[in-house]
Amino acid sequence: QVQLVESGGGLVQPGGSLRLSCAASGSSVGINAVGWYRQAPGKQREWVAQISSVGTRNYVDSVKGRFAISRDNAKNTVDLQMNSLKPEDTAVYYCNLRALSSSRVYWGQGTQVTVSS
Repeated sequence: QVQLVESGGGLVQPGGSLRLSCAASGSSVGINAVGWYRQAPGKQREWVAQISSVGTRNYVDSVKGRFAISRDNAKNTVDLQMNSLKPEDTAVYYCNLRALSSSRVYWGQGTQVTVSS
């Protein structure tokens, strides 16, 4: 079975940085598409970033130039480096893996990111 565990969330001031990590088991981040989503209070879950099986990176417009997604195939992890954080970035961030072989989608439990002064 596939299991995803997010970590790295916390409280940070506006303009600060935070690095989230998603550790995968049961599947390889190197041959699948992995992304990050977030859900703010009272809002629907929003797609944030994705790295494809061939390394293509895509971001929602609101985080372009501030966030960077990367992966470490040896450690089987996917990270989200978040810089110049804004209060509107406050949300629970979820890791998402799309298994290309089965076309199934897996989610982690989420990690809280709070941007506040």
